[in-house]
Amino acid sequence: MKQSIKRPKLRTRDRIFWVFLSYLWKDWQDVLIVVKPETVIRWHKKGFKLFWRYKSRKGGPGRPPVDPEIRKIIENMAKENLLWGAPRIHGELMKLGIDTISERTISNIIRKYRKKPPSQTWGTFLHNHMHNTFSIDLFTVPTATFKILFVCVIIRHKRRNIVHFNVTMNPAAEWCEVKSHAKGL
Repeated sequence: MKQSIKRPKLRTRDRIFWVFLSYLWKDWQDVLIVVKPETVIRWHKKGFKLFWRYKSRKGGPGRPPVDPEIRKIIENMAKENLLWGAPRIHGELMKLGIDTISERTISNIIRKYRKKPPSQTWGTFLHNHMHNTFSIDLFTVPTATFKILFVCVIIRHKRRNIVHFNVTMNPAAEWCEVKSHAKGL
């Protein structure tokens, strides 16, 4: 397809004019930029925030708080029966007719009453296991078109090298698989 409007030709006197103008006006290039990159990035962040705020407003206001009386009962059961876990306390609450609370919520409430034996420090652990320690990170990257890219990275700590790296828009179990021929494993 041919252009209907021809591009104007630059003549020698036009070039001389622009060279002369560039000596007189040092910031002439700033005028040519319609929108600066920082402005586009700020607009994109704001748009992304508004987009996800709109998407997440459809849900309810969140999880309702636990009734203080039920919380007190759970705390007392956890203090008086140190060997009971969340499933046992949940079962006892069901026997009492309290079925409005989940086992997961109970485990969050009783977590502070459990005493664990002291373990080795992180420094000792890392020193003992650094030769065969890997880190796996799964994270998301938002794109300019409000799509989400999923990223999987596996790093070997001994040599600090990347063993596996993969990016996709549709994650699945096979996507994270590291093939046996991968270097460094």
